[in-house]
Amino acid sequence: MSSRRSFLQKLTAAIGLSTLAPFSGTLLAKGKTTTENAAPNEDACRAERAFNGMYSGENLNRVAFPLGGIGAGMVCLEGTGAVSHVSVRNAPDIHNEPNMFATIFIKGRQKNIAKVLQGPVPERKYFGKPQSSLGLASTSYGLPRFSESAFIARFPFAEIQLIDEEVPLKVSMTGWSPFIPGDADNSSLPAGALEYNFSNPTNKIQECIFSFNTENFMHIPIPHKWLRRFRPGESIKKFKDGFLLWQDGTKENPHYEGGFAFFVNDENVKVNHRWFRGLQFDTATMTWKNIEEGQIVENPPIEDKAEGASLFVPFSLKPGETKTIRLKFCWYVPRSDLRKGANIPETEAGCCSSGTHVPWYAGTYKNIYDLSEFWKKNYDKLRSQSQLFSKSFYASTLPPEVLEAVAANLTILKSPTVLRQTDGRVWAWEGLRDNSGCCAGSCTHVWNYAQALPHLFPALERTLRETEFKENQSPEGFQKFRAALPIRPTDTGRHSAADGQLGGIMKVYRDWRISGDDAWIKKLWPQVKQSMDFCIEKWDPGYKGILEEPHHNTYDIEFWGPNGMSASFYLGALTAFVKMGEAQAKDVSFYKKLLSKGKTFTESELFNGEYFIQKIKWNGLKAKNPIDEVKGAWNIDYSPESIEIFKKEGPKYQYGVGCLSDGVLGAWIAKVCGIDTPILSPNKIKSHLSSVHKYNLKKDLSDHVNPQRPSYALGDDGGLLLCTWPKGGELSLPFVYSDEVWTGIEYQVASHLIFEGMVEQGLDIVRVCRKRYDGSSRNPFNEYECGSWYARAMSSYGLLQALTGIRYDAVGKSLFIDSRIGNNFKSFFSIESGFGIAGLQDGKPFVEMKMGEIEVEKCFVSGKVMEI
Repeated sequence: MSSRRSFLQKLTAAIGLSTLAPFSGTLLAKGKTTTENAAPNEDACRAERAFNGMYSGENLNRVAFPLGGIGAGMVCLEGTGAVSHVSVRNAPDIHNEPNMFATIFIKGRQKNIAKVLQGPVPERKYFGKPQSSLGLASTSYGLPRFSESAFIARFPFAEIQLIDEEVPLKVSMTGWSPFIPGDADNSSLPAGALEYNFSNPTNKIQECIFSFNTENFMHIPIPHKWLRRFRPGESIKKFKDGFLLWQDGTKENPHYEGGFAFFVNDENVKVNHRWFRGLQFDTATMTWKNIEEGQIVENPPIEDKAEGASLFVPFSLKPGETKTIRLKFCWYVPRSDLRKGANIPETEAGCCSSGTHVPWYAGTYKNIYDLSEFWKKNYDKLRSQSQLFSKSFYASTLPPEVLEAVAANLTILKSPTVLRQTDGRVWAWEGLRDNSGCCAGSCTHVWNYAQALPHLFPALERTLRETEFKENQSPEGFQKFRAALPIRPTDTGRHSAADGQLGGIMKVYRDWRISGDDAWIKKLWPQVKQSMDFCIEKWDPGYKGILEEPHHNTYDIEFWGPNGMSASFYLGALTAFVKMGEAQAKDVSFYKKLLSKGKTFTESELFNGEYFIQKIKWNGLKAKNPIDEVKGAWNIDYSPESIEIFKKEGPKYQYGVGCLSDGVLGAWIAKVCGIDTPILSPNKIKSHLSSVHKYNLKKDLSDHVNPQRPSYALGDDGGLLLCTWPKGGELSLPFVYSDEVWTGIEYQVASHLIFEGMVEQGLDIVRVCRKRYDGSSRNPFNEYECGSWYARAMSSYGLLQALTGIRYDAVGKSLFIDSRIGNNFKSFFSIESGFGIAGLQDGKPFVEMKMGEIEVEKCFVSGKVMEI
């Protein structure tokens, strides 16, 4: 019997002890999906993993699953059980993998067993990290560990099975942190847990010692070529049932202050607050000697120079007994040095003319002791509520590739991409560089795509609207598409973004219908009208119903002339504006006329028979000549060579007659915002989407030329290109990024195809996308674009609405179901007042609330009123 087959048989047996829902999905050949539970087989294991199933073997290589709170930072649980990406200082620290590990010691009659509670070190770690050629000292890589591991995610939980023939125990671990739709505050805790589960399948008593060991990774290092130099104020402090890693702040750098506490739920815990001190490898050598000899070392805290700490929990297991050790942790870094946005005079700003970001939790909990007491006291309740969400979500009978895509990108909300202020408001990056955020300010044209937050935490999403239409908007309606941090009015900047600003109007409509709060929309209406009027005067000064003046957009350039993408935004925003105005008895006749004109022009002048295009225009506009218009811009210039191209083709960075994947993006945003009036001909939209699938989806990119940013998809990866020119006419310098693949666009196109009835084509794109993120070369829980944990990827949440048509309108107290997957299904759904499962059974609607309540006066199934 092969060792691989032996491992799989043992793994199958171990799965039965899972503390979560059983591993669902089998390991199948590439492209197949299943939701059946079955034992994996050896041949399948050599093939690619099943969607929504387990990760094992080479698919564990890049797995790193975020634990933490919304706006609080994160640590990641890797597929092997290691902890990495420790990013708790109000900023990302993607390559921060402290020397931190748990172990199990088992006393034997002839030989003791001591192993790190992790699977094998992934080969990618052997070489390539900074200074790895020096041997990777100060890691646990050289210590004995389990021979095999397997990982499964059931967000916000992750479970790892550890297998080793030497170990006479069944061992698993579960990592989790609170995530409860509708409960933003408890979902924002800077806290998590690793639960280690041990079971004795033998007929003998097993004497064991669990230990957890870590260096003080909260210290702020003083640079030195060879030695670890201690900074004043660095210490390891006493903490009930554990220990506290600590670093003081200084007068010059108050943001250095921070603590990270580890503690367990066991009265027998013993703590060593001070590892053995010495040079060379003395500390690591003696720490492991204590572990492998079963020595429980207790040392009290000392003032400084404590490099690391350990806690020990001795226990014995009788035959058939099980023991769970819950290693809880939380962190508290109450200050940052983070400030974004230029100041304007304080008399105009009114507040926040100085100061840096302070995280939400620092305004809620006095210190780490206060926080930890809350975490301890509410642990069981928050675990139960988080598991209720998880079970509800995974009870959905939707395609497994969809569940995987949606859940994987919910981790973005636990990453440092998202921040919360002490007043609870959300501010966000687009994504993350290794040690800082990337592209500041809750960028409106990126967060347009993100559909998870408005459904799971609607109150948080509304804070983004309030920032956009208040602090970010001038009295004339100019809206800055990047917010300052701390949130405050700032200088207006060079650009407003047409897609971001128009998308915001549609999102106001969505957020109003989700909340049912008429007072909110009435209060915001004057700013919404200012914004709409600005967009018209700025980009459609001739009142033609089209955007023809140059307009900034999500590709970081300006489109010159009318085009399908921008037209769909304009028509969607006008439609939303009219609906909101009519609900308040406002005169919106002018906007209706623009809407009618724009629809006629777009369908007659911008549709080429297959898809919507751009008509490049730079003459006869209010804007200056393109070469003069862009002087001083960060994103474009005209070199002498570029000027020669301009003379032949017009402005740089357009798409012209290309087939743009985002070509009817505004129509998708209208759909997910609950705007049920078609903004363009449904047949023409279907034709455009079908063309995007036909021309832009590539199953193998080996021959594709991408001189831009290729690592998003390359080689034999598949992916949906942003644009192609199937009928010719590609420009010499088309818009930047045109040759790239972005997951956020893949998901919006996929869900839009499904909305329009082309289900298999939509799922085809989802599968191609998620195959790239199978764990072997990319982290399944980090879909990156311009940075890690990129916000646009939360467009995946729209797949739920597309497949099921489930949408609740709190204004009209109406539930809508418009299934694309038949008359028998169930799906997770979340609203302002709770979450649950809804669907159809033999064509009849049902709703089962798991938390909170829903008031349904009418239920529409495919447009027909039905009883529920």
